[in-house]
Amino acid sequence: MDDLHHQDLIGEDAVRKIRDFVESTPGCFFCTSDANGGPGDARPMTALQVDELGNLWFISASDSLKNVELAADPSATLYFQGSARAEFMHLEGIATVTRDPVKVKELWSFMMKTWFTGGEDDPRITLIKFAPTYGYYWDTKHGRAVASVKMLIGAVIGKTMDDSIEGRLDL
Repeated sequence: MDDLHHQDLIGEDAVRKIRDFVESTPGCFFCTSDANGGPGDARPMTALQVDELGNLWFISASDSLKNVELAADPSATLYFQGSARAEFMHLEGIATVTRDPVKVKELWSFMMKTWFTGGEDDPRITLIKFAPTYGYYWDTKHGRAVASVKMLIGAVIGKTMDDSIEGRLDL
């Protein structure tokens, strides 16, 4: 792969990339394994925070299938898509289900009452801390607008005008 289109990110740079991506696109598919080690479910979830170590935080119901699957096998995979043609991120890691009322209050928003009718003190609320162990991203070097213009020009003149960059995320 040519160096113009490849950039691996390590440590703080990887955490910054993950945080920037999640801040602009918090929705992902959260994939687990079943109790027998086979493929589990993939469900849409929203990452609520990326902490200083690069851990992603989610809120989940204690009685959800996701929590049951994570108790049997804590490995999980997250897939993010920022836009149809511009930004993608894949993270693999270990998910830990915890209870921490202070962290719940920090992450709580009024809309969560849709799932947790008891509010932020609902006894069904658990937290999932997802600690990435490996990641890969695909992005544009100059942002969506520039990438879109380059694709349009490339289509008109019949020439590939690749503005992409990709690489590993090592924490």
